[in-house]
Parts: sequence; structure tokens; C-alpha cells
Amino acid sequence: MDNLLNFYKTLPKVELHRHLEGSLRLDTLQEIARLHRMRIPGGRGALGRLVQVQQRDPGNHDHFLAKFSTLRKFFLSPEIIQRVTREAVQDAARDNVRYLELRFTPRALSLARDFPLGEVMDWVCESAQQAAREYGILVRLIASVNRHESPSLAEQVACLAAARITAGILGLDLAGNEAGYSAEPFAGIIKEAYQSGLKLTVHAGEWSGADSVGEALLCLNVDRIGHGVRIIEDPRILSLARERGAAFEVCVTSNFQTGVIPAREVHPVMSMVRAGLNVTVCTDNPSISQATLSDEYRRVCEDLEMGSTLLKERILSAARAGFLPEAEREKLVAGLQRELGL
Repeated sequence: MDNLLNFYKTLPKVELHRHLEGSLRLDTLQEIARLHRMRIPGGRGALGRLVQVQQRDPGNHDHFLAKFSTLRKFFLSPEIIQRVTREAVQDAARDNVRYLELRFTPRALSLARDFPLGEVMDWVCESAQQAAREYGILVRLIASVNRHESPSLAEQVACLAAARITAGILGLDLAGNEAGYSAEPFAGIIKEAYQSGLKLTVHAGEWSGADSVGEALLCLNVDRIGHGVRIIEDPRILSLARERGAAFEVCVTSNFQTGVIPAREVHPVMSMVRAGLNVTVCTDNPSISQATLSDEYRRVCEDLEMGSTLLKERILSAARAGFLPEAEREKLVAGLQRELGL
């Protein structure tokens, strides 16, 4: 077993779907709570249960999302935002992630102290790039907005992100509840973001069915889908995604913990692969889920019978689907091919 764990640990990795707000270390949160004399329901000893999914917790979306309600209370200063960004990059590097696209929600980071969104984005950009140099990992950022929030806020974030492409923000993400909120009000904003040079990814096929994936592909014309696992419910949309070559950012543990699937062992990731979809393996929120990307690689291979060769191909697929400029992307892919022997 130790040899197997070491195999997944030593694999060079690419992470396309990781939320900064779900990547905070528990010991860092405990330190912040102590220094700022934060009141934690049940005391600081109960903090783990408030911000991380426990082994016996039911798979439930509301239960999972409640973790963010607690986490958003901790972004109390620029120094804290910079620290947690640096630590998220360091943790990825320790897991042998070679290329990380770290997405963050400026509004969520700003709420505790009503920080200006542009300043929040600058703090994340500066800290991420400094940490990338320090820990020897390639890092780019994706600014995220939520469907349940106003299109005017999304427009503001998109404009601020586009102004920071040279600072490392390469993409825009539309997240949130696709079952309750259509993507249509954001279509013009998404189009303008793309025209400004930002790449696009959209959460779909998670809270809602395959129709939300179709909306993302047809209405928003995106290159990548966050999660998207319910696409298998509609052969027509599945065929469309296959023809378009859309990349799917699949997060097995998260899908189980949010109740999208009833058990890890029945996750449809291999059905998606067999259907010819461009699947990548991601973590979503590693601290909340208490799972590294090495853990996700192990689970898709050991529990879902992906196989090591196919996993390596998925790593290359993730590199090719990254938002890096073409020359940088080709360099990344070539280096990974040599390491992976493909």
C-alpha cells in the first residue's frame, strides 16, 4: 500500500479546478481564530467539523456549502489573504503539482472587511506568483463569480480580471447553483470577458442535469466545464461535448460529499471517458474534502479502475486544456510527456 501511495504522490500533476477558499489549512484557521479572538461555535476544538467534511458526514450539498459560510469569516486582513494564498500554492507543490490553476472568488474574500475587489485580486496575484517562484511550481489564476449574485458584480469582476491578465489571471469562472439560476443573464458578460482575453470555465452538470452543460456550451460557448458529471443523462448533449472537445474538470470526492453521486464507487468518470469525453481529474476543495490530488488519482485508479496509463493520459489532457498561452502550454505538455513516458 505504501508503494502505491508513493506512486501517486510522485506523479507529476496538473490541477485545473481548485478553489482557494476551500484550500485553507486547519492549523492556520485555528491560529487566526486565536489571534483575532474569533468566537467559534463549540469552541476552537470544533472548528474542524465546521470547515471540513468528516468521514461519517452525509453527502449533502447544503452541508458542504455551509463550510464556506464559516470560512469567509476568516479573511480579516490583506496579510491573511496573502498567507492562505501562499500556503495553497505550497500545498500543491508538496503534492507534486507542476501546473496549478487556482480559482478564487474576490467577493468571498472581500466580505469580512468589505475590501475593494481590485485590491483583493492584487493581493492574491502577488502572493500566488511569489509563492510559485519560491516553491518551483507554475501557477495561474481564475477569477470566479456566482450565478446567485448580480450580473453587475460579475461584470465588475470580469473587468478587473481582464486588467490583470499580465499579473496571472487567465480565466473567468461562473460558479454557483445552476439548478436555481440560469447562465443566460451572464452571457453578454462572458462574451465580453472572452473578447478581452480571458479564458472561460463554467460549473455545470453538478447541481442540475445535463441541460446546464448544454447551456454552458451553446449559450456561453465555453472551453471547459467544472464537474459536468450529469452529462451522461443526455446522449445528445454528450455528443455535442465530445464533438466540441470540451474539457471536464471532474472532482470525484467532492461529487460524493455534495450528494451528486450516492457513493464514490459509482462515480461516472469512467463512463465519461469511455464515451470519448475529455476528462481531467481535480480536487475542487482539498481542505474541505480532506483530499489531495494524489488521493484523487489513487481513487480513480483503485476504486474506479481507471488504470495508471489512462491516468497519465488524463494528466496530459489537463495540461493541454490549461489556459496557458500556446507556447507555455506546449512546453508544459512536452515536459510532462517525458516524465510520464508517453
